[in-house]
Amino acid sequence: MNIIMFSPQFPPNFYQFCTALQRQQGCNVLAIASTPYEQLRPELRESLTEYYRVRDMGDYDQVLRAVGYFTHKYGKIDRFESHTEYWLEQDARIRTDFNIPGIRSDMIDEMKHKSLMKQKFIEAGVAVAPGKVIHTLEEAREFIQGEAGYPVVAKPDNGVGAAATYKISNDEELQAFFREKPSVDYFLEGFISGELYSFDGLADRDGNPVFYTCHHFSQGIMEIVNHDLDMYYYSLRQIPPELEKAGLATVKAFGLRERFFHIEFFRGSDGKVVALEVNMRPPGGLSMDMFNYANDIDMYYQWGNVVVNNRFDAVYSRKYHCAYIGRKYNKNYQYSHEEILGCWGHAIVYHEPVEGIFSKALGNYGYVARSENWSELQEIIDFIRAKRN
Repeated sequence: MNIIMFSPQFPPNFYQFCTALQRQQGCNVLAIASTPYEQLRPELRESLTEYYRVRDMGDYDQVLRAVGYFTHKYGKIDRFESHTEYWLEQDARIRTDFNIPGIRSDMIDEMKHKSLMKQKFIEAGVAVAPGKVIHTLEEAREFIQGEAGYPVVAKPDNGVGAAATYKISNDEELQAFFREKPSVDYFLEGFISGELYSFDGLADRDGNPVFYTCHHFSQGIMEIVNHDLDMYYYSLRQIPPELEKAGLATVKAFGLRERFFHIEFFRGSDGKVVALEVNMRPPGGLSMDMFNYANDIDMYYQWGNVVVNNRFDAVYSRKYHCAYIGRKYNKNYQYSHEEILGCWGHAIVYHEPVEGIFSKALGNYGYVARSENWSELQEIIDFIRAKRN
């Protein structure tokens, strides 16, 4: 089986997808990126059958030639994958041009455009906030007055994460938004009051969710980025039934196969679940590793097992609550790194600096902690995030 991994070195922990594939029988692990080969981490280099360096990963012709080279040398390419939102459209174009299984160009719009995502949620029977693509101030006012009311959230219809996303609370802010609005289509959506949850997992080749879990976030990502907050999120050992139902229905409606998924919902105090958006990739940051720490399994390997053999062999029971706690260098924290490890080292399974591109949301330094007991994990979270007066 010939599998091309695009941008295998980024994010940094995703090199483990290649090392996992290398452990599968009969698999050529090929890779394309712009990083010089000698700068790849040793574990990644050792897992690759061959590496092709391009000057510009965004230049489709260069990527096309790289895939053509691998096809000429190894035969038909069976999979092409980057696991990142940024390359989703280019991945789909390559699969279309080389007849590779997976998401193709004719499937991509409903997975990238928030307005089309909303229709798929409705097909799944999941509640959504009122929303509409707007082009003018008059259209926005009409939508707000007739359907949503203030506040509303404005986000690029085709965008990644919380970038260029705004909460608008009155007509003055709406006018200011249109004065500064980037020249892309924006999706206006009614603001939902609730707590942010994600439904995350992996579907096999037949569309069966072979692994899934749930994370609860301290705040919405938009608030974290726009107000420079530090964040934490944690996995639940028991998934709320209404969230599990909505998540599984969404996976089915989108027809996901042989892919990770990251689906975001708001959950109100009454337990009602409202869909936010879906991402056809593993959740970001260290969430892949949190899958493993929470369950004592290896989801990198199991993804490779699904791709190569359409098997998922891991047995999991959500043994631990597992939390990511981020800290930002511009905050005045009460306890030092050494004090954190001295007090909670038995529960902290991983910690590392965070690369700049992710730091607005995840902080500059991150800790992963786990515990069977939620009250202990909450104590750890509070300790790490405690500020000086």
